[in-house]
Amino acid sequence: MADSERDRIAAMRAEIEQLRQAVSSHAVVDQAIGMVVALGRVTPEQGWEVLREVSQHTNIKLRNVAELVLIWGRLGEMPPEIAAALEDALDRHGPTRIPGGGPDPAPVLGRRGTARSRLSGPP
Repeated sequence: MADSERDRIAAMRAEIEQLRQAVSSHAVVDQAIGMVVALGRVTPEQGWEVLREVSQHTNIKLRNVAELVLIWGRLGEMPPEIAAALEDALDRHGPTRIPGGGPDPAPVLGRRGTARSRLSGPP
């Protein structure tokens, strides 16, 4: 087998591994967006922006922020700096009101005074 063919095979294997990681990351991020949408009462686009902002403000990769949101959903645990950044981002983006949905109930996330106590325990 020629060196160029070996190099090509190694490059293809590396690309396959990158694609596997990308698919896995995408699923994690989508699940976290779903949690933010449901609990923060924001649109999916706003949920994406919330995660992106938390990632940028905490200097933590988006996938890792998404994993922390999912862990919070399962175990009720979230690092305080992530909880604060999430709360701030939700304050900027939500909640979204459903047309004809009646009065705005107390949100689960994203409001000062309510969010911190909600973020400190399970959803």
